Amino acid sequence: MRSERDDAGMVTAELAACLPVLVLLLAVALSVVSVGSARLRAQDAAREAARAAARSDDGARVASEIAPGVHIQLSGSGTTVRAVATLRAQLLVPFLPSVDVTEQAVASREPG
Repeated sequence: MRSERDDAGMVTAELAACLPVLVLLLAVALSVVSVGSARLRAQDAAREAARAAARSDDGARVASEIAPGVHIQLSGSGTTVRAVATLRAQLLVPFLPSVDVTEQAVASREPG
């Protein structure tokens, strides 16, 4: 039988071996949340830019107020306006590259 003295320090050694993996998993999870947040901001910016362009307002200005750093590309065809918003999301893990998030929205042109 093993005595309690033989197990002394075993939990500390296991924690020291697993702690870097746990920190990395936490950083990756927070990076995924960051990208999800960037997608929501890009979608909001595209939707508002399409609405503003459908009213003949400056859609790019409206979108840049909602999501700073967003790039808006507007295109129209007859009765609709399409806005494509691209936003760069920085990840928390420094050795991973940043991610470009692209979302789009379509709105009907308002009469007048």
